[in-house]
Amino acid sequence: MSTTKNQPHATRRIEGEFDYIIVGAGTAGCVLANRLSEDPEIQVLLLEAGGKDDYHWIHIPVGYLYCIGNPRTDWLYKTQSEPGLNGRSLSYPRGRVLGGSSSINGMIYMRGQREDYDEWARVTNDTSWSWNSVLPIFKRSEDHHTGASESHGAGGPWRVEKQRLKWKILEEFSKAAQETGIPATDDFNRGDNTGVGYFDVNQKRGIRWNASKAFLRPALKRPNLTVITGAHTQRVVFEGRRCTGVEYRGDNTDYLAKARCEVILSSGAVNSPQLLELSGIGQGARLQSLGIEVVRDLRGVGENLQDHLQLRMAYKVDGVRTLNTASAHWWGKLMIGMQYALFQSGPMSMSPSQLGAFAKSDPDDPALTRPDVEYHVQPLSLDRFGEPLHRFNAFTASVCHLRPTSRGSIHIGSTDASAPPLIAPNYLSTDYDRHVAANALRLTRRIAAAPALAPYRPQEILPGIQYQTEEELQQAAGAVGTTIFHPVGTCRMGTTDDPGAVVDNRLRVIGVDGLRVVDASIMPSITSGNTNSPTLMIAERASDMIREDRRARVAGSVLVQTSAASTMSAV
Repeated sequence: MSTTKNQPHATRRIEGEFDYIIVGAGTAGCVLANRLSEDPEIQVLLLEAGGKDDYHWIHIPVGYLYCIGNPRTDWLYKTQSEPGLNGRSLSYPRGRVLGGSSSINGMIYMRGQREDYDEWARVTNDTSWSWNSVLPIFKRSEDHHTGASESHGAGGPWRVEKQRLKWKILEEFSKAAQETGIPATDDFNRGDNTGVGYFDVNQKRGIRWNASKAFLRPALKRPNLTVITGAHTQRVVFEGRRCTGVEYRGDNTDYLAKARCEVILSSGAVNSPQLLELSGIGQGARLQSLGIEVVRDLRGVGENLQDHLQLRMAYKVDGVRTLNTASAHWWGKLMIGMQYALFQSGPMSMSPSQLGAFAKSDPDDPALTRPDVEYHVQPLSLDRFGEPLHRFNAFTASVCHLRPTSRGSIHIGSTDASAPPLIAPNYLSTDYDRHVAANALRLTRRIAAAPALAPYRPQEILPGIQYQTEEELQQAAGAVGTTIFHPVGTCRMGTTDDPGAVVDNRLRVIGVDGLRVVDASIMPSITSGNTNSPTLMIAERASDMIREDRRARVAGSVLVQTSAASTMSAV
């Protein structure tokens, strides 16, 4: 039986030796723990700094409101002051619990666009990262509500369902989007996500379906898998250029776990580069300035940060009900609670965004060959996340630039592993991104002015109709922009002669042995949509690679032993 435990002792000791040590039990870590432990000959250790996913609000879809910003489930990171956001610092939620960010995110199932993966294949010079190659990997994991098809899989652990509610205001927004030239779609995941429609979600009968439920729990009965929660990894340990284990801390006790084969960092786009730098892998001068001995000078560690910046536009409406007024009084809240308790439907089954749309920010731009903005539309409004809903009926249309050219960074500012890293997304730092932001706001206004919404007399309350010129709209974008929680790229994949690459096409850290990174940080460029399920696909691919490499090593060892035996026999 595998174990999930915390450490009670106050002295440093050797925790044990394993074939593979996985650092981080988020989406990627849960997938890897499951797939690698399928082989009973492989001993796997999974370390998670957070706790078990037994907090009830994790599993009720609307509970993300109580998980984000909660130290029980969130790292509580903040960005540095952002010049592009008028000097504001943003909260930067990251899951700190079994299941990682899949336990606190918006549950949207989204792959992105075909061209995203074809670009990865080009950057890595490896066609196995192309859309046609990764589609079967997506399908292998999937249990799609429509069943098996050319585009979708059935019977896999990753459940994908339709949402269990609709709102009239969202139906009308969909019609308005169609009137402005955005076609209706019933599936955003065929490789071309153009269109407007309801998002599919990772839920099972109205309950969140996180990576822990899908992948980790089914594997816990295996005797070759050990899971330790409350284990905050401090650094990766090297002997020369070979990674041999990790040091971690729990209950004020330091531990050392040894890896016979590999250590796999699956700590996400924030924590994986942090751990590499704490372990001596990163920009040499930066590490030396902190007194860290350089194991491998890799200038790409912590660079290339990409994220989707959402621009929240809110509209007051008349003659149609929204969640603002449906939940305004105790009896409304009671009805909503009873609807969920009895049927697992209604507002408590809501993902943060129900209706989506993918469109071109400037339909007249011949250089735009595919959608470059995504909408997350909600039947509610508020001034900022965490504050009460407005007392009048309204909807919010958040629009994000799918492929920003701005690049940020994540670096340590201290040798203390418990100190948060310095997160600088560098939003809206290029002329192109600012221009797309202005166009996205204009597009939203065109949708709001379409005939379908006219009966409800939408009035723009955020950012406000006073912003009109290009310069004013760019200023408005900086005022209302906020993260939609999709950081990627900080340990990006590339070829071994690429000076900015951190891992190769098989996700091995370049220039050292026995160390891989498997999470969203390896993406060379951000996917054109929500990033959780692409991260899951990355982990599925990595598990295949790791097992292939293990088989090759075993075969090579057998070949050497056979050759040696033959030589001795001949003598």
